[in-house]
Amino acid sequence: PGAGGAEQGFTSVHTRNFPALLQRLNLSLAVSTYQAGKLILVRADGDELNTHFRQFASPMGVALDAQTRALAVGTRHQIWTFRDHPAVAQTLDPPGENDAVFLPRHTHFSGDIRVHEIGWVGRELWAVNTRFSCMCTFDPESNFVPRWRPPFITAYAAEDRCHLNGMAVKDGRVGLVTFLAQTDTPGGWRAHKADGGCLWDVGNDCLVAAGLCMPHSPRYHDGKVWLLESGVGALCLVDEAAGRTTEVVRLPGFTRGLAFVGPYAFVGLSQVRESAIFGGIPIAAEGQSRACGVWVVDLRTGTVVAFLRFEGAVQEIFAVEVLPDIRFPELINEPGESLDSSFVLPPTVR
Repeated sequence: PGAGGAEQGFTSVHTRNFPALLQRLNLSLAVSTYQAGKLILVRADGDELNTHFRQFASPMGVALDAQTRALAVGTRHQIWTFRDHPAVAQTLDPPGENDAVFLPRHTHFSGDIRVHEIGWVGRELWAVNTRFSCMCTFDPESNFVPRWRPPFITAYAAEDRCHLNGMAVKDGRVGLVTFLAQTDTPGGWRAHKADGGCLWDVGNDCLVAAGLCMPHSPRYHDGKVWLLESGVGALCLVDEAAGRTTEVVRLPGFTRGLAFVGPYAFVGLSQVRESAIFGGIPIAAEGQSRACGVWVVDLRTGTVVAFLRFEGAVQEIFAVEVLPDIRFPELINEPGESLDSSFVLPPTVR
């Protein structure tokens, strides 16, 4: 393995082929770690991986609209929206290094809704509002706008009743969500972590699969449905008609955060701790060591082909987002010379 460039205390190692894989696929990654308070841009730099850290308050969901290059980041109290401005990227030092720069365009104060996954549905940003057990959007007049809740949830209350956590978008709508139990009491899901998890069809308002151990990150890819059964550290394929999941590969960590490119799955792994949240699930009880990072799985063979492992300060990952056709991005979220001297006007201005 090689060593990834990082700030002090945020070290990483990676397989030698990881940089070449990113270069071949012509992409970089955005990875969030709420535990360490960082958004990490994972970029190929020659034969090494460059891990570039930006500070946020408990960043969770990350979503890129590939058409508009709008990048949203959900944090403890705010939803940030950035836009890529290539002309500004050309002015950064060293010249020619960055092929994208995400500048802040909007922040929305949501309050502490325990935002989890977020996703663009058309040009509208949707979010998993875990604290209020619902799917929501945002407008200037409200902290959030409830759009859907599971039918067994009887009221909007800041009680995290079922631990709604993941969402999948298809054909311009939210298609699937994951939650940890069909419970309607404050924190009721906690008693059902080992086998209460569900995959739910939002459009048809029906159960797809049940009996899962802490499912996260539902996804549509290649005409199939996938999810992470986090409590056992597995990437799974879902048979919607039969309501069954098939384990594709089991990985050495709590699986959470999933993105696909062609035949590859990029899977986030976390080092779980024996705690009120993770206690009582299989992966926490096993004696083997657990890793934190991003593992790459070849879906054709179900094997791990590369990994990036964080060491030191980064112990938990939430989101893994692919940034296609962007090899070496920058993101600026704090005041400084770049923001003070960069002004983007509408294209109609002459």
